Amino acid sequence: MTSFHDVRFPTGISRRASGGPERRTDVVALASGHEERNSRWAHSRRRYNAGFGIRTLDEIHAVIGFFEERRGRLHAFRWKDHADFKSGPPQGTPEPNDQLIGTGDGATASFQLTKRYGEGGTAYVRPITKPVAGTVRVAVDGEERSAGTEFTVDTQTGIVTFLAGAIPAAAAPVTAGFEFDVPVRFDSDLLTINLDAFAAGQIPEIALVEVRL
Repeated sequence: MTSFHDVRFPTGISRRASGGPERRTDVVALASGHEERNSRWAHSRRRYNAGFGIRTLDEIHAVIGFFEERRGRLHAFRWKDHADFKSGPPQGTPEPNDQLIGTGDGATASFQLTKRYGEGGTAYVRPITKPVAGTVRVAVDGEERSAGTEFTVDTQTGIVTFLAGAIPAAAAPVTAGFEFDVPVRFDSDLLTINLDAFAAGQIPEIALVEVRL
């Protein structure tokens, strides 16, 4: 059974971490010199190294406590990817028209938050399952709707649900702006901290990997 703790990894450490999206592509070289390429994953998977964010012994202590509470790889948790955590650019303010998340038909009440990368037919649409509470703004046909009275957001799934009387009309574009976290887990049950290496300026590895929930 998948277990998720709705708590965020210390953001002061994650701000200095490294990592990003990973794809799984099979590449076969043909005798002609051409290649055949096939993508094995519909969605990218993100990996991070939180060790690059460690600067002090107090931060090491905080990570040890966080690791132990998660029981190593057992429980997933929230991670703030400071390079990609908003519906728009990281330095911008989320606006209700940032991302198209669906089109109304007069009956559908629930829509999954998504973020689009690129344009046209080659764009990648990423499901957003861990929005940050209080940051989601939604509009229907360009008009912003009110959270709590016209729609609700499930911060565990990223699903926006319109309430009775506020369901989007047929052909009306449904858009949203938001901040979000990435669900991750530790990628090892062993957390190796070498204080000698740390004092010399070397940074321990704390590997994290995105999970599907």
